[in-house]
Amino acid sequence: MGRHDKPMIADSLQTVLDVLRTAGRTVRIERQTASLMPNNDSEVIDRSELEKCDLVIVVGGDGSILGVARELAHTEVPVLGVNRGGLGFLADISPDQIEPRISDVLAGQFRLEVHFLLEHKVIRDGKRVHSSPALNDVVVNSGSITRMMDFKLYINDEFVYEQRSDGLIVSTPTGSTAYALSAGGPIMHPTLNALAIVPMFPHTLTSRPLVVGGDSKVSVLINAENQYPLVSADSQVSYILHPRDEVHVQKFPQGLNIAYPTTHSFYEACRSKLDWGSRLGGSSAG
Repeated sequence: MGRHDKPMIADSLQTVLDVLRTAGRTVRIERQTASLMPNNDSEVIDRSELEKCDLVIVVGGDGSILGVARELAHTEVPVLGVNRGGLGFLADISPDQIEPRISDVLAGQFRLEVHFLLEHKVIRDGKRVHSSPALNDVVVNSGSITRMMDFKLYINDEFVYEQRSDGLIVSTPTGSTAYALSAGGPIMHPTLNALAIVPMFPHTLTSRPLVVGGDSKVSVLINAENQYPLVSADSQVSYILHPRDEVHVQKFPQGLNIAYPTTHSFYEACRSKLDWGSRLGGSSAG
């Protein structure tokens, strides 16, 4: 499957299809993705049927994998990413390496990393009114670039602080190289059992990111004077909050299996995608 709104990925989709057919595998194509391949004669399935597959290959960027993650989190189906997007921390295979890397994976030369997800629940007047899983992060924000919001933060029901800021990011290790990184959060290895809590432009000089145990319950209580802030999952699923709403964030019961070629290295990805190797004068470490 791939991003159906990007026709330019059709060549990569075709290459993936050719590799799978050459290997004698049964191929199913997600329905919207199939619209990019008019001459396809493989079985077409809906997104709700992805869990029937042994492996889901996503052609796109990390954002495409985030969407798939929320749908496959309750299953054990592994996801393999081909990067036709931006950074590509999750979608690790470059377009020019599709044939050798996917062939290696089909031959059993791969490793699985289990990335845990978060689930946030919105409680209003004692009742749950919204919930969604998230692979990268759950973000509570003011809903407008022209105003701040007030909220209280609790961890495992223990009061941490009251803050006035643009909002708060609760990030998994997977999401630590995404939005949380832009807000000044720490980079965490994806196998860590930890959460990063990153304030967004706090109205104080002393508020810093906080790293807590991955099994913690993080609660954000919206103060009464706020005007309809938002909570979002992976910046893809948003919900309008009301004054005095409570947002509870905890680890989702199941994780996502991400398949990587054996050549994958998180630290190499950081070096190449975050310019860790660059030096003044243009030279880099060997």
